[in-house]
Amino acid sequence: MTKGYAAGVLLERDDEMSLVSEALLRARDGTGSVVVLAGPLGNGKTALLRATARHSAAASFSVLHVSATPMERDHDYGVVRQLLEPALARAPQQVWTGPAAFARPVFTPGGGQAGQPDDAEQSVHLGLLSLGRHLGREQPTFLLIDDLQWVDDRSLAVLEAVARRVRHLRAVMLVTVREGDPLADRPAVTSILAAATHRVRPRPLGPAAAAQLVRAKLGRECDEEFGLACHDATGGNPLLLTALALAWAMGGQAPVAANACLVRDLRPAQARERFTACMRALPEPVQRLLKAAAVLEDAAEPDVMSAVAQLDESSAAEAVRGLRKLGLFAGDGFAHPGVRGAVDDLMTAAEREQLHLRAVRLLHDFGKSAESVADQLLSITVPQGAWAVEVLRDAAQIAVRRGAPETAVTYLRRALLDTSVDGQDRATVLVDLANAERQFDIHAAIRTVSYAVALLPGPRERAAALIRLTPAVMGDAPEAIVSVLRKVVEEFGPAEHLDGVDRDLALRLEARMRYVGRRGTTGLASTYARLTELEDAQRADSGAERELLSVLVNSAALAVRAPAGRVAALAEQLLAREPASSPHSPSVAPLLVTALAIADSPGVTESWLDRALEAARQSGDVVEQAMIRTEQSLVHLLSGRVAHATRAASEALDLGAWKWSAVGTSAGVVAGTVALQLGDPVLIDRMLSSVEIYPANPSLATITGLLRGHAAVLRGELASAALILTDCGTQLDRASWRNPVFFAWRSSLALVKFKLGDVSAAIGLAEEERLIAEEWGAASGIGRTLRVLGRIVGGEAGRELTGRAVDVLEKSAHRLELVHAMRQWAEMSESESAWRSCLNLAEEIGAQAVVQRARTALGAGAPATTGVKLTRSEQKVAMLAVGGRSNQEIAAVLDVTSRAVEKHLTNTYRKLGVRGRSELAEALRRAAAAAPAE
Repeated sequence: MTKGYAAGVLLERDDEMSLVSEALLRARDGTGSVVVLAGPLGNGKTALLRATARHSAAASFSVLHVSATPMERDHDYGVVRQLLEPALARAPQQVWTGPAAFARPVFTPGGGQAGQPDDAEQSVHLGLLSLGRHLGREQPTFLLIDDLQWVDDRSLAVLEAVARRVRHLRAVMLVTVREGDPLADRPAVTSILAAATHRVRPRPLGPAAAAQLVRAKLGRECDEEFGLACHDATGGNPLLLTALALAWAMGGQAPVAANACLVRDLRPAQARERFTACMRALPEPVQRLLKAAAVLEDAAEPDVMSAVAQLDESSAAEAVRGLRKLGLFAGDGFAHPGVRGAVDDLMTAAEREQLHLRAVRLLHDFGKSAESVADQLLSITVPQGAWAVEVLRDAAQIAVRRGAPETAVTYLRRALLDTSVDGQDRATVLVDLANAERQFDIHAAIRTVSYAVALLPGPRERAAALIRLTPAVMGDAPEAIVSVLRKVVEEFGPAEHLDGVDRDLALRLEARMRYVGRRGTTGLASTYARLTELEDAQRADSGAERELLSVLVNSAALAVRAPAGRVAALAEQLLAREPASSPHSPSVAPLLVTALAIADSPGVTESWLDRALEAARQSGDVVEQAMIRTEQSLVHLLSGRVAHATRAASEALDLGAWKWSAVGTSAGVVAGTVALQLGDPVLIDRMLSSVEIYPANPSLATITGLLRGHAAVLRGELASAALILTDCGTQLDRASWRNPVFFAWRSSLALVKFKLGDVSAAIGLAEEERLIAEEWGAASGIGRTLRVLGRIVGGEAGRELTGRAVDVLEKSAHRLELVHAMRQWAEMSESESAWRSCLNLAEEIGAQAVVQRARTALGAGAPATTGVKLTRSEQKVAMLAVGGRSNQEIAAVLDVTSRAVEKHLTNTYRKLGVRGRSELAEALRRAAAAAPAE
């Protein structure tokens, strides 16, 4: 099937066909014409020319058709012979009478060759014209010449003579010419084109026609969206569309919407071969320009491109104009990826390397951007020396600033090729590399820093390398790196004995050692003592002092080594010194936000985090956004805004907050804590379904364990939950992470023990957590422990404890915890006014679980999901569906059939009273809300 056809029908060429039809009708009446079909490679000229020969208007014509090729240009009169020989084979001998006899040498072996006298050549031309008139005496003639630009010179002279006389003949000469081909600029070609009555440029196919053509090639299963994607990828060029469809058919994938995104990456071999053949026929200077453009890619500015191609600017501009006409260029770049691939076929590996070398030097000499020079260096394996290292480092810094750390890493790894094997210059590049890796692969950054430190000569240089890893990142480092850090700290000695740069380095090293020390059993023991030694935060002038203070403040909060009020005051002063617009992950802000939130001062951080999020969104840094949304979820939670907290936590997970290799374990711990305190089954399941069974990091292992324990409670597996929570609590106590606002594991375990009937153990755990909460001093922690004690003790004493919890929590920002206490008080007092107060606050903060319970108690009707019990299989399928998995993906994960998945989802929708997936997440939350309160 020819280009531009679908099921034998020429697409979107009605106007062109009508024009040719009119020319044929006029020729039948004695007025001939020349019609030109022009345009770039692949725009459907040949298909249109062939279709005209089959047009009904051509039925009464003698149709003479020839396709010129570059290889036949040296054969004199070759095109004329191909045109006339079929007609001569059918014609009587009388056609050779008169002047036509002068044309006989053209059709005899060895005749009509170059070197004849001018008068002899003129006689041949006269004879050919006379022969043509004789052949057209019985019928009008329709001459079809494809690729006029490749016609040999002597045939071209004859066709030029026909074009000059055609108005007086019963003939139509229809020619195609490839615009931009240098051979199309020959005088004879130009003369024929000038004689044209009509010059037509077939347009690219529109979206609908392109989709129809692709469907004709790939079958009825090819859907509209896939066809439109093919149009977008090719611009409607018939050659490219046909080649793309054939290449797709060879791949075996279905031509459907789900695969439409893959179309643009195809490099059809058929089109590539046509492009390559076209390029090989171009003059050598134009080929050089194509190669220069391929090597330069995005840096192909006219001045550099012409210099790399070794052309003057006017010659280069002329070549570019020709390439645009050919359809190989659009603007100053390639019109299609297939063109770029075809240029690669023209170059040897050695030639490509030499062009890259020339390009990189010219770009550098012309003062082009560091990234454009660096992109060229990536293609060169020949060492370039120190200047290349500096360019690559500069380009990496620019890439990091624009939010492309992966690109920066690529530049810096290339820079290592131009450094010494074990010198300080290599260590410097490694430090930069670690700084870039830290933004998306923490573990890689840690390894890279360890390599750099081993190459650095002294403690100051090693310290400067180590502090590139933030305290939180260093907290994830393996023991081998920690031992290096410990050794450098010992080499420096205490900061109090140093001044200037050395003192700042020592303080930053200490900050990292103290953060690392939180993993041990005694790491947090000296926190408060060291905190009191340092000056007030308002007098901490250096960033190093503020960094150490932030680590100490955060550690004091987690370990309850200082009262909440003092922690909040220090954290607020320190956060005020941190610019919200600065990069978030390297700063101490995450430590301070957590400390303020669990010290019952979350409101201080809200506007700061809003500004930080806006800056992260403007920079496009997804890791930063994930971290900030995680922190916002904690702030919203401890401010009692449940809906906001749930939305922020969900968005954080979508952004990758649970991908610890990128965001670090601290964000993972905060995300897990938020999910636990919200008691959100959807969030908890999303986290557990994407985590290793036993994370290597102790902090992550503990928070994951707490999530599993909560999930076991939701499933009613209380004995298993008790074991898990006990083990996690032991780990937290061993690390001195005692804060009851952040890790309320004792309260959770106490409620499980109470349900299991072990009231004595439950009271002991709850009372122990109450004492820690009193020591910490945050109202939210004290109020929660009083509420839990009230639930366990029950009776009049329980009501008294619950009433005290309400009184305490009314002074706290944690309104969700207040709502839980009010609910418990209403249940114990059976007071309608208590339920109404509880309902009002629950509706205000978006605590839907309590809203449903309160409405039921007030007789507003039980919610549809009250008492719903999903089977284990239904729960698994529903959670995977909420997580965005398709039915087929769920079936693969659970090793069941798609039909079984559909059945479980249908049952779940019916039980929960929902119509589909869009309502499923909220329905699951409502179902969990209907469970008894803890």
